[in-house]
Amino acid sequence: MSMYFTKEHEWVKVAGNVGTIGISDHAAHELGDITFVELPKIGATVTQFGVLGSIESVKAASDIFSPLSGKVTKVNDALETAPEVVNESAEDAAWMAQIEIADTAELKNLMTQDQYNDYLKTL
Repeated sequence: MSMYFTKEHEWVKVAGNVGTIGISDHAAHELGDITFVELPKIGATVTQFGVLGSIESVKAASDIFSPLSGKVTKVNDALETAPEVVNESAEDAAWMAQIEIADTAELKNLMTQDQYNDYLKTL
């Protein structure tokens, strides 16, 4: 399984043609205490860098952008009642949606973990 990141601090873990999406630990830390997560609808089609959902914290509300294009096949309903999981486990338990990836060639527009870590140092 490979993990990729966007400049907006979303991640996608790729296994075959399935992409699991969430926000990075960095984003969760910057947002502070997460109070609400709006998940996409199952069956929705998303485009790379298009809006997937949104997240609200005590500090701000932000859109969540999809790292890849595809069709939403699963969402993490647990986040609707326990949004704080994002603060506790942003890059694991707090995944937000799974998509069937439309085009793996879009991965070239994303950063690897090392590239993302270097990018964070420039912020």
